[in-house]
Amino acid sequence: MTELWQLSAQDLRDKIAGKEVSPVEVTKTVLARIERLQPRLNAFITICHDQALAAAQRAEDAVMKDEPLGVLHGVPYGVKDLVNTAGVRTTFGSLLYKDNVPTEDAVAAARMKAAGGILIGKTTTPEFGHKALTDAPLFGRSGNAWDQTRSCGGSSGGAAAAVAAGLGPVGIATDGGGSTRIPAACNGLVGIKPTLGTIPHSQVQDAFGNYTYVTPISRTVMDTALQMQAMAGPHASDPWSIGVAAQDYVAAARPEGDLKGKRILWSLTLGNTVVSQDVRTAFEAALQRLRALGAELVELGEALPPMEPVWRVINHVTWRARFADMIAKNGNQMTPSLVRQVQSAADWSAIDYQKAMFTRAEIFRRIQGWLETHDWFVTPTLTRTALPIDQDLFDPITIDGQVVGELRSNLFPYTMPFNITGHPAMSLCCGFGSDGLPIGLHIVGRFRDDASVIRLGALYEASEAWMQRWPAL
Repeated sequence: MTELWQLSAQDLRDKIAGKEVSPVEVTKTVLARIERLQPRLNAFITICHDQALAAAQRAEDAVMKDEPLGVLHGVPYGVKDLVNTAGVRTTFGSLLYKDNVPTEDAVAAARMKAAGGILIGKTTTPEFGHKALTDAPLFGRSGNAWDQTRSCGGSSGGAAAAVAAGLGPVGIATDGGGSTRIPAACNGLVGIKPTLGTIPHSQVQDAFGNYTYVTPISRTVMDTALQMQAMAGPHASDPWSIGVAAQDYVAAARPEGDLKGKRILWSLTLGNTVVSQDVRTAFEAALQRLRALGAELVELGEALPPMEPVWRVINHVTWRARFADMIAKNGNQMTPSLVRQVQSAADWSAIDYQKAMFTRAEIFRRIQGWLETHDWFVTPTLTRTALPIDQDLFDPITIDGQVVGELRSNLFPYTMPFNITGHPAMSLCCGFGSDGLPIGLHIVGRFRDDASVIRLGALYEASEAWMQRWPAL
């Protein structure tokens, strides 16, 4: 029998609207599960117990009065601790902001609240979201929902571990190089990085050169679509969002029809050198599922230029502008791996940065060319299952026992390009490795066609049964 904490956001919303389930009962159940599992997962840095129960009571009152209900009415959700929440501590995973309480919600957080969602807490992130692992001096390490000796990924690791463990069916995450899709793959979830501007980013400092995104994370494609429906749409704070109307993501998430007449471009490696046998097997099986749905599959016959060096220049120069003064004053209180990356950017000039931006445009145009003749582009999300929980950012990683080199370009070469180009990209589960840990399928769509990515994800998800599996916690 399905437990209350196992219900999807869609099912919860429908049952709440139908007066079959109480928002207060749901919230109490989720808060009790958080209390029980927090010592194992360390997925939350702040838990909004009293505030959540008060919001749940207001949600229940609205139902009983037959008031209009939002698309996530009464549904509990967590928010990554990089995203501002009015009146709720937002630390950015930093000792320097451990007592920071914003006075305003970020646009995405405000829209989730307006859609009727119940904020249950802030989920863990490495300091300022600076790596694909989730640990920080402020809270320690967060564990993978499927195996607490393994990393939950990052930088939205707490959000992913929480949703995978049933600590709320959905969450708000962020993605600057794969930070939603990486932990989604590590924990068997759906994580989408929308097209640039689809969900307004009201906190980013460089709104025009932006490559970071506020995102949904959930267990199902439909729940991701509900979050997109709540959070998407233009806002004056984000120039990329202005004039961009939200699509009908919920309709796209209904697994109707097939893929006849559609062409899917694919690559196992995207220029990377080593992929685990488990990932290879799961990815090949996923391709067969897509072929069975009627799609024509075409293997990519070219490679992108190495993306990690381009991303690193753009990202680390941005971080140097943001954090250099902070490090000069309080670097001894900050995460050494963040400090080291910021300091590395001192070697790059303004010309180096601008050349990286030129390459960004070239890669965008190359991918546009791919998608003129193909409907989607698919790859694995990661080259292997989740790393050990004590993995260091600067230590090499291993794949099938082979030392392959540094973490970023060898673990997630598939995700960074699409932060730079802005195309919509989604990870969803396509199997499990021999170690029992999830493996992700990465779907990229045409610029501003987020609904088509959701549609392909929904059709693939309906052909599999991975979402029915839960970690044994």
